[in-house]
Amino acid sequence: MNEFAKTSRNQVRRMPARGAYDRETIYPILDEALICHVAFAVEGQPYVIPTIHARAGDVLYLHGAPASRLLKHIMQGHPLCITCTLLDGLVIARSVFHHSVNYRSAIVFGTGRQVTELQEKEQALALLTEHIARGRWDEARQPNSRELAATEVVAVQIESASAKMRSGGPQDDDEDYDLPIWAGVLPLALLPLIPQQDERQSFGVDLPASIQNYSRGR
Repeated sequence: MNEFAKTSRNQVRRMPARGAYDRETIYPILDEALICHVAFAVEGQPYVIPTIHARAGDVLYLHGAPASRLLKHIMQGHPLCITCTLLDGLVIARSVFHHSVNYRSAIVFGTGRQVTELQEKEQALALLTEHIARGRWDEARQPNSRELAATEVVAVQIESASAKMRSGGPQDDDEDYDLPIWAGVLPLALLPLIPQQDERQSFGVDLPASIQNYSRGR
């Protein structure tokens, strides 16, 4: 099915009209976001860790050092909650009360496993690299055996998910529309700036296509 079942775990309760449960809405948010936040609890203490992610179908891949408490927790099969948020604009209203933001957010629930098979591990690292900059995996030196051994990769099966979004302008009280106060939306976007070459860069190396053509967005 294209849509995740609506349950007590993933149901959008506050302003449910903004919620969505279909993969066609949720997955593009996961794919566009550079960073996800992984929530987990250890002995009753909650933690939220920001990290890079990449998606393949209904699986999210994460990576890090073998000593990572987060990855160890995931490999033990504990439940996880992972979120991504894209900020699209500031909603500037006539009243302070009605100021808001336009956004797209996704929340996924699942459990993970250690990636032990070499081919899947390399494919996951390629996905993570491509998530940062499309085309970079083939431009750069790929990991050697020492680096592969020093990198832990986990796969999180997405079992449930939902999205929540806001778009459009401010929604002021009727009596405030006659006030001489500017209101509207200030759009925001993540845009690349001028690349800064490494000081130890060899001469005569052209800017690669992954950086020349870098973009994120819909």
